[in-house]
Amino acid sequence: MTGRSVVVLGGGVGGLVAANELRRRLDPRDRVVLVEREARHVLQPSLLWLMAGRRRREQIERPVRSLLARGVELVAAEVRAIDPLARQIETSAGVVSADALVVALGAELAPEAVAGYRDAALNFFSPDGAAACARALESFRGGRVVVAVSALPYKCPAAPYEAALLLDDELRRRGMRGASQVDLFTPEPQPMPVAGPVMGAAVVGLLEAKGIRFHPRSPIECFEPATAELVLADGTRAGYDLLAAVPPHRAPAAVRGSDLANEAGWIPVDRTTMQAAHERVYALGDVTTITLTNGKPLPKAGAFAHAQALVVAREIAGAFAGRSAPTGFDGVGFCWVETGAGRAAFAAGNFFAEPDPTLDLRQSARVWHAGKVLFERAWIGNSVERRLARAGLIAGGRLAGFRVTL
Repeated sequence: MTGRSVVVLGGGVGGLVAANELRRRLDPRDRVVLVEREARHVLQPSLLWLMAGRRRREQIERPVRSLLARGVELVAAEVRAIDPLARQIETSAGVVSADALVVALGAELAPEAVAGYRDAALNFFSPDGAAACARALESFRGGRVVVAVSALPYKCPAAPYEAALLLDDELRRRGMRGASQVDLFTPEPQPMPVAGPVMGAAVVGLLEAKGIRFHPRSPIECFEPATAELVLADGTRAGYDLLAAVPPHRAPAAVRGSDLANEAGWIPVDRTTMQAAHERVYALGDVTTITLTNGKPLPKAGAFAHAQALVVAREIAGAFAGRSAPTGFDGVGFCWVETGAGRAAFAAGNFFAEPDPTLDLRQSARVWHAGKVLFERAWIGNSVERRLARAGLIAGGRLAGFRVTL
């Protein structure tokens, strides 16, 4: 019997986990192919540490090939077009066909979508931008530091709040906080709004404790680098001496141009199985859209991509074997909220709870920061570090009362 093929598009967290789990679950005769244009995988959560000067780029990235299980084929190419009905993908290296297709292309950054962003802002969502922010901090001698969310939606809901807290901490470490002001502007009504008012109030409390000025419901019209100002939708202007901003996000062009996407460009999926509207076509992670019971979208976060990837691998393995898969994606997620000074808060909960998500925020402590460091090592450390970190994370997860799978 000739083996079947599964093609995974995208080598982010979700794509890597899906490809590796598929290789573990499928018959050895079945092919697992990962298509990824970047040669190196950058661990996105560590970009905040790169931004604050706590990491070097080489410390937070690894070759994609080194993170794949033996037997996963890697196609180093850009995805140009997707035909979900035929399960065919046009890439810069040729056409690839699949018996099952997994779209894990994530959300791409679109700095040109807001006028002035590219020339005004330090983009800490990219490795180059995060490194540039660290260099700017080295020469900063005081003034107004602004963290801004330029548009919605964006991945990692806690990131701008962590950025403000880490920049505050770095200014304190350098003895520059007394000569500086830190402000955070966002169109959101509160931090992490999908998580509910209690979570939002807790994060606001973290900002207020550090003297960070929070400006919710402040959508940005444009940035004006010539005058070092951001212009809000109501015409209000706010000056800055250092600007670190979340860039606009959008789905990749190949997704937007396919039959998979909705009007906004994202891929609607079954919230349990992650199947798209076409047979044996699945999507996971930031490229998807799932509407919660309260009408809000499931946040775009790596923890969800990881869990969804495991579900998709089980679904495909079950379909190939002619049996139903075990329990699907349950909406459980977690994230760290770095607060500076070697401490972090930790949030975990069920986003599928009704009528609203139920989350618990563990107060800022060194143990949670250590947990995030352990998570980093589990992804990009050497092989020994990865094994030890994974064992430690699983044990720590059980003690903390949340689920961690790597």
